[in-house]
Amino acid sequence: MIVELLVEIQREFKDFKLEVAFCAGDKTLGILGPSGSGKSMTLRAIAGLETPTRGQIVLNGRTLFDSKRGINLPSRRRRMGFLLQDYALFPHMTVAENIGFGLRHLSRHEAGKKVAEQMARVQLQGLEDRYPRQLSGGQQQRAALARALAIDPEALLLDEPLSALDIHLRSQMEALLIETLSAFRGVSLYVTHNLEEAYRISEEIVVISKGKEIALGPKEEIFRDPRTFTVAQVTGCKNFSRARLKSADEVEALDWGCQLRVCLPIPEGMDFLGIRAHHLSLSDAGGGVNTFPCGLIRMIEGPFRMTLYLKLLMPEAPFVHHHLQAEITREKWMSLKERPFPWYVRLDPERIMLLRKDSANG
Repeated sequence: MIVELLVEIQREFKDFKLEVAFCAGDKTLGILGPSGSGKSMTLRAIAGLETPTRGQIVLNGRTLFDSKRGINLPSRRRRMGFLLQDYALFPHMTVAENIGFGLRHLSRHEAGKKVAEQMARVQLQGLEDRYPRQLSGGQQQRAALARALAIDPEALLLDEPLSALDIHLRSQMEALLIETLSAFRGVSLYVTHNLEEAYRISEEIVVISKGKEIALGPKEEIFRDPRTFTVAQVTGCKNFSRARLKSADEVEALDWGCQLRVCLPIPEGMDFLGIRAHHLSLSDAGGGVNTFPCGLIRMIEGPFRMTLYLKLLMPEAPFVHHHLQAEITREKWMSLKERPFPWYVRLDPERIMLLRKDSANG
C-alpha cells in the first residue's frame, strides 16, 4: 500500500502568502515554525477546512485537491483524522458518542465494538457515558484522539495537541502520542512551535517561516546542520554572528571580534555562523582552539539549567552588552561561580554552524 502525501499549495491573503511544497510518507513529519508562520493553515488546507488558491494535494495516489482540474473533496471524504489543541468535542454528546461520530455508516454493533477498542486504546474505559465537561483536559484530549483514530484514517493531522495541557498532563499525552504514532500505518503530520516537542515526536521535520517551507529532512540533520540563518533560529540557536571567510578552515566572527577554526566545509555564500547555547563549554583555564577569555554579564536561573550571558574580553571584541549565551547545568554553575574572572569559553569547531542568509531574514 502506498503511504504518501504530496502537498504543493498556495493561498493568497491580503498581507500574507502561504506557499509550501513537501512530501510525507510513513514517518511522522513535524511541521515546525513560529506563531503566524502558516503551520496551522497548511494543516487546515490538507484537511479540507480551508481552500488553497492554487496547487494540489494527493493522498496515497488519490487527488484531494487540484485547482487546475477543479477537484476539492470535502473534509468528510478525505479519510483524515484531525486532532486540535482545543479538543473540539461535541459538548452535548457523551464520550462514546463523540468517538463514534464518524461511524454512523456502520451497524450499531460494529460501531460499538470500534468505540470500545478505541476507548481501551487511550485508557478511557468506564467513562463512556460522561460528557466532555465532566472530563479533565487530558481525558478530553484522549477522547479527541480516539475519535480521530476510530474512522481508520489514511492520515492523522495533529495541530498543537499538547499546548492546552499542563506540564504533567502534557508529558503523559506526549508518551501516548509517541506510542500511537509509532503504530499508525498512515501519514501523520504534527504541527508545533515547540522545537523539543517536535524533535521527540517527529522523525522528519519541515520548517515553515513566513508562509514558506524553508527546510525539510530527517530531524537529526535539520538540527545538526540547519544551513540557513532562519532554520537555525527556528530550531533554537541563540548565538549568531556575521561571518567573513579567512581561510579554508577559519572564519572571522565579526560580531564577536574573534577568529574561529571550523570543521565543516565552508559553503559558498556564507553570511553567518552560529553555535547553540548548550554547546559552549566554560572553564577557568585558557589555551586550546577557539578558547577566549570572557566575563559574566548576567545569569538567569532555571530549575535544572542556568543561562549565562557572556562578554568576550578581547581587544577586537565589539562594544555590545553581551556576545554569547551559554546554558550549563546547575552542578557546573556551582563549581564555576566562585572562580575569579576571567573565565574562558570554548566554541567547539565541530559545533559551529556555517549559515547562509535566506529570504526569511532579508
